[in-house]
Amino acid sequence: MLRKPLALLSFLAALALTACDEGNTNRLNTGDIAPAFAASSLGAVPFRFPDDLRGQPVVIRFWADWCRFCEGEMKAIERVWQRHKDQGLMVIAVNAGQNRQDVAAFISKIGVTYPALLDEKAAISRQYGVVALPTTYFVGADGRIRGKVLGEADEATFERLTVDLLK
Repeated sequence: MLRKPLALLSFLAALALTACDEGNTNRLNTGDIAPAFAASSLGAVPFRFPDDLRGQPVVIRFWADWCRFCEGEMKAIERVWQRHKDQGLMVIAVNAGQNRQDVAAFISKIGVTYPALLDEKAAISRQYGVVALPTTYFVGADGRIRGKVLGEADEATFERLTVDLLK
């Protein structure tokens, strides 16, 4: 029970340090190249972005299980992904600052099937300039950010941004 508040405090401290870091220029916006990163999947398979998905449109979702909006939105993203994955769309869920056990339990509970990646030290989250959860980036096949959602959004918003991404 105590782990979630400690994880939240750890993540918030990391974000606060990022915000105070004057050298942090990772304020990603539409048109920017999405930063490359390496992570491990829940199955401990190494994953490298963009190398493993080169040429595919990708939705990158930053989340945590303590985020009150993340569960419903991740389910909404699952429905959008199921409708568009045959068009080459990929969705990856980057967990911000939690351990493998907590991530696995949450993913199992909500039943999403797109890949979940671990960012236990929130390094990828900082690299992407994430200051709030949830945060979602829509990255075109060319590696450029085509859209960004900060905070809560509904399925219709994810659908619209996904259709735009696939054009």
